[in-house]
Amino acid sequence: MSAQDDVDDVAEFAALLRTLKERTDRSYGSLARRLAMNTSTLHRYCAGEAVPLDLAPVERFAALCGASPEERLELHRRWLLAVAARQRPRTANTADTADTANTASTASAAGTAQEGAVAAEADETEHAPDVADGSAEGPAEEPPLPRPPWYRRRRGAVGLAAACVVLAALGSLAALPDGRRTPAGDRAGSAGPAPSAMTETRAPDRRDASPTPSGGPPSPRRSSPSATPEQPKPSPTPSPRTTPPTGGSAPAPPLTWSADSQAWKLGCGHDYVVAKPPGQVPPPPVPQDAGVWAASQNAVHGGETLVQLTVQGRTDTAVVLEALRVRVVGRTAPAQGNAYAMGRGCGGSITPRSFDVNLDKDRPIARAVAGSDTGTPIPAVRMPYRVSARDPEVLLVNARTQGCDCRWYLELDWSSQGRTGTVRIDDDGRPFRTSAIKGLSRYVYDLSAREWMPYS
Repeated sequence: MSAQDDVDDVAEFAALLRTLKERTDRSYGSLARRLAMNTSTLHRYCAGEAVPLDLAPVERFAALCGASPEERLELHRRWLLAVAARQRPRTANTADTADTANTASTASAAGTAQEGAVAAEADETEHAPDVADGSAEGPAEEPPLPRPPWYRRRRGAVGLAAACVVLAALGSLAALPDGRRTPAGDRAGSAGPAPSAMTETRAPDRRDASPTPSGGPPSPRRSSPSATPEQPKPSPTPSPRTTPPTGGSAPAPPLTWSADSQAWKLGCGHDYVVAKPPGQVPPPPVPQDAGVWAASQNAVHGGETLVQLTVQGRTDTAVVLEALRVRVVGRTAPAQGNAYAMGRGCGGSITPRSFDVNLDKDRPIARAVAGSDTGTPIPAVRMPYRVSARDPEVLLVNARTQGCDCRWYLELDWSSQGRTGTVRIDDDGRPFRTSAIKGLSRYVYDLSAREWMPYS
């Protein structure tokens, strides 16, 4: 198939996306928010500059645009052709890169052998007998003197060393299969101990008699770690998938993540428990300053905690999010104080999809809940789910309680190309904290009177 055919397949897929998008009379930004993806990513799909690696975002796009079953089938067919078209040149480039690397290594070995031969020739010239310059006054040319035995041994040693260099270079290339060469990013990640916030276990090699997990215990971090190595710290309740490594270091995980635990419901409704009377509590902040306000008042999330989790792959290779689990590390009586509402709610016709967690259960689970947009359903995130550098995913976790002061964190299991691991997600090194507000005095800020008033 020619390169022009590949371009046509991608263009036809993008054209159908644009046709469905224009039918909705919605902007790229509006559709992207409902699809939980970046606006620029959606625009690149519709412009033919990129192709989704997974069918899930394509199906959600078709559902939001009200595509018929026939249109969905045609969109699926064009997506398959577009993905195949994009993968063909990528595979060829990968093979060319491998051939170039092999050629460069062989040339390097040959260059080393040539240097050895040049050294031997230079040595021969250095120890050769003097030859007459051909002048009339000079003596007649004499036959060369016989070389001593040590010279022959030295020349043989130089040639043998050059041959060993060539064989060693070829042997190193043969020892590494094409699919097991380590990328540059993995070499940087394996230079020190594995970042402690993400742990992984490598799939067992079929040649090993007794495979051993190579992951390390998770340590508290709020966002994905950098390449700087850290000493691993044990978690309060380590899981079987976060067993300490038995030796060596694990490569860098194939995904990055960040978590915001100060999200408010629809951006305007939230409660905090503060152990101060209303006269000593400052006015409520704007949502972007909620973290600073809560820290200054030693506030605790009241009734529920919304965690906005963003997950993205490091490369275009798909990373499968296998499961999202909840770990409760402590339950005590609800915190004492007053409940302060950040607003009376803003209403609206949009309900974002989320994961609902009931912390009052003995074993709480993260249950996927669908959302809605003016009556149009927004499909829930069903695990397993795929992400990559081009297809990030935003997960909203709503953890609630009515009877405890709960401390908890999340665990996100992932897999990619035979590797598996677990990400611990917490509040900047500490468990998330959510306390019930049932029975507490509740206040809301009156903007006209500029003071906290009883909530009614």
